[in-house]
Amino acid sequence: MSKISEFFGLNCLDTSQNFEQAMINQNCPYTGNICTKMRKSDPDVKIGTCSVKYQNNDVIICPFRLLEHNQIFIDCLHLLTMHEPGNELYLIPEVQIPGGHVDYFLVSAKNKHVKDFIGIELQTMDTTGTVWPDRQKFLNEQNIAVDEADLENKKSFGMNWKMTLKTILVQMHHKSETFEHLNKHLVLIIQKPLYERMYSDFNFDGISGVRIGDPVHIHSYDFIRENNKLNLSLDARVSTDSAGIANCLGLKAERKMGLQDIINILEPKLIDANRLLIV
Repeated sequence: MSKISEFFGLNCLDTSQNFEQAMINQNCPYTGNICTKMRKSDPDVKIGTCSVKYQNNDVIICPFRLLEHNQIFIDCLHLLTMHEPGNELYLIPEVQIPGGHVDYFLVSAKNKHVKDFIGIELQTMDTTGTVWPDRQKFLNEQNIAVDEADLENKKSFGMNWKMTLKTILVQMHHKSETFEHLNKHLVLIIQKPLYERMYSDFNFDGISGVRIGDPVHIHSYDFIRENNKLNLSLDARVSTDSAGIANCLGLKAERKMGLQDIINILEPKLIDANRLLIV
């Protein structure tokens, strides 16, 4: 049996779904755009695997899957401590700062002028190997024609737990001192299995509880199967500072940015297309 849990946002156990049409459309329901997970040998073919079954868990492997109902952003609103009624909310993707880009900035603005912001990083599991054979096996199980050679491919995928965690924690450390210097918040969004592995593989003994004054926050989401659908649910929150992240890794951060440097990057991006709608 295939290990694919979701295909272009559709629960693979829900036999009422039109998986063939989803394969043809190649649309991501969480971005409203064409799926970005392309096959390396044929970029026009999108893989469409949002989550997979691994060791009895449904594990998210595409960060866009975390965008369901904008809930992860709603769960960060309380960290916009300077936000006031009447301010607009904007969601700005991929903003470059020292140490790399930040996946999203959630911005509170008034008349297109930044009043407050938080950075939000999304991290899902990196796989080893390829999910393509399981994807093709799933389609074959749905009586959808696939290349026979794909079905003969017995290769499977694994989970790169340690490297996934080390990579994101290094990135968080590189950026955390900038946010701490600005008295702003940086939030890491991860799934529960990754959160639990983080605590077992790294020295997070001193990080427990949540304090709104801490610059670094970690939000862990459970992935619950209900009524033929998988849904995200906030499971745990903890917070720390740049020193807390450094204690796990012993690394040095990149240079800090000033508040005005960040504002100068964000304000030109405050366009209607980036307004956050909460429905």
